[in-house]
Amino acid sequence: MATQNSRNISTFHSSLQTSRPTQIRIKIRIPKDLHEEPVISRLVSHYGITVNIAAALLGANMRDDGWFELDLRGKAEQIQSALIYLNELDLEIWGQSTPQNDGW
Repeated sequence: MATQNSRNISTFHSSLQTSRPTQIRIKIRIPKDLHEEPVISRLVSHYGITVNIAAALLGANMRDDGWFELDLRGKAEQIQSALIYLNELDLEIWGQSTPQNDGW
């Protein structure tokens, strides 16, 4: 899984100019052991990107994993750093947009 995510991040980064504004939509799985961690908040505070939660499934007393569909907006270098952070947490990441479909 980490190898797949690393490949996606490398492809995303190599095909964009790092200072160009961009947007991607991803789906992530937050395992139950990370429910108390401010994962999405850190995307904003540490990486300076705008995060829109398009869909979510995570309850306060949920015993299963949480699922989020996120729109990430910012400079390509910020988004790449945010994706690396998510990858380092060993989260499953799906559906990263390609630069041609990023809408900018």
